[in-house]
Amino acid sequence: MNGRWFGGGALAGLVAGGAVFALTSGVLAAGEPAASPVPTFVEQTRTAGIQHTYDGDFEYFVGGGVAVLDCDDDGKQDLYLAGGSRPAALYRNVSPVGGDLRFEHVTSASTDVRQVTGAYPLDVDGDGVDDLAVLRVGSNLLLRGTGDCTFEPANASWGYDGGNEWTAAFAATWESPDALPTLAFGNYLDWPLATDNSRSCAPSQLVRPDASGTRYAAAVALEPGYCTLSALFSDWDSSGRHDLRLTNDRHYYTTGTDQMWRVDPGQAPRLYTDADGWKNLSIWGMGIASQDVTGDGRPEVVLTSQGDNRLQTLAPDATGPTYIDIAIRRGTTAHRPFIGDATLPSTAWHPEFADVNNDGRLDLFISKGNVEVQSDHAARDPSNLLVSQADGTFVEGARDAGVVSLGRSRGAALADFNLDGMLDLIEVQRRENVRLWRNVGAGSEQRPEPMGAWAAIRLDQPGANRDGIGAWLDVTVGDVTTSRQVTVGGGHAGGQLGWIHLGLGDASEATVVVRWPDGGETDTVSVPAGTFSTVTRGSAQPEVWTPR
Repeated sequence: MNGRWFGGGALAGLVAGGAVFALTSGVLAAGEPAASPVPTFVEQTRTAGIQHTYDGDFEYFVGGGVAVLDCDDDGKQDLYLAGGSRPAALYRNVSPVGGDLRFEHVTSASTDVRQVTGAYPLDVDGDGVDDLAVLRVGSNLLLRGTGDCTFEPANASWGYDGGNEWTAAFAATWESPDALPTLAFGNYLDWPLATDNSRSCAPSQLVRPDASGTRYAAAVALEPGYCTLSALFSDWDSSGRHDLRLTNDRHYYTTGTDQMWRVDPGQAPRLYTDADGWKNLSIWGMGIASQDVTGDGRPEVVLTSQGDNRLQTLAPDATGPTYIDIAIRRGTTAHRPFIGDATLPSTAWHPEFADVNNDGRLDLFISKGNVEVQSDHAARDPSNLLVSQADGTFVEGARDAGVVSLGRSRGAALADFNLDGMLDLIEVQRRENVRLWRNVGAGSEQRPEPMGAWAAIRLDQPGANRDGIGAWLDVTVGDVTTSRQVTVGGGHAGGQLGWIHLGLGDASEATVVVRWPDGGETDTVSVPAGTFSTVTRGSAQPEVWTPR
């Protein structure tokens, strides 16, 4: 059994009747519809057994990600945590099904490495076992999973030169069904730093398989580089091609911009320009989340930053990558703390879409925290849990949910760690222990109760790209159909593989059509509420899995 989860999705509806609501920091104006219910989270950091801190000086101000994967094939999501100047750490999930969250530290010379800024899981070689791409200040690592939460170095066997860069971003896609994945490594400042303290941005890199399909060719520099902090391959125009979006930190450039690279199989990547419809955007880019939140079948893009965060959608008449911002009308700017230093701008890092209350509309989590001691930005800057509403807007719910933290958060993840149908939350903290919250829904720590029905699915196809990275899921709940894109990348320095969580509200099932990366489709399949199911390519019905 191999559990898989591919990142967030969004099921938010359109703004009712096309109306634009007056919003400030995600709060509905007086007289507008009441907020959707917010689940209760209970912090279980102390009892869960995780003792881990992301630490270090200037080189580790950014980064601090967490990879969520199933490294022992038991259906539960395990954790690989970046450590910065301290060793990274792998934690096996030993939580009882439906019980309190519990983790055990798994020590190994392969995983307990230093200088790690982040990590992403993916099945590089298609053997059904999760591998790890480990990002570092120094040489990056590809670690091959060998089962039972063990890993071995694979740079040499896969022909990957880890280089000597300051890497803080990663994304992966398959350009051929018979090859290794194409990898993108987003690099920050030139490393090692110049002795005269001058600082310039390093180019990011595209790493493709060689002609054999079993080893990697030399990396291609994506120049110019503008200090990338998040990367994501996206089928943004539903063409079947997966282009590469980079969000960049403008602190270290004056004439640069965020970037989108057109990536055609067998051709050199090229930057989209104004002639293609691309509009330059210069922000303090920290993280990317991308899913269809407007119901038009094309993914919107959240970009976290200092101050305003962006929610971009393709312009209605766009023939190329021409985006407009809808963050204000949707209530996702989250530009100042809702408590704490509310007069200063926020610093946002990891964005993630996920349905925390199982109402069928996915919500938006954004981790927050001061870079270090920037006095012109909020020091007390809690993360946001923006709960989606029936009218398509988002309302702040972190305080009601009980997930307020005033530490300097970085990477994060929402995942169902105890397989009870409710998404739990982990946040990496800079210079402090991680924070872990259990979602108990409408109940309590003693009597958890989901707020709505749910289901979870995963994809499986033979050969390379076992997890269907790049596929689209058309999910119908009741009379509403939304599309989810299956990706590896985005966020801030960390991502997930495992179960795809579906909130169903009061529905008894969801129906799903999978559009595979090569264009093939499954017939419509039914996924019952309260189940974990595998949709296997070529099978007429999903296979239900029962947690042990």
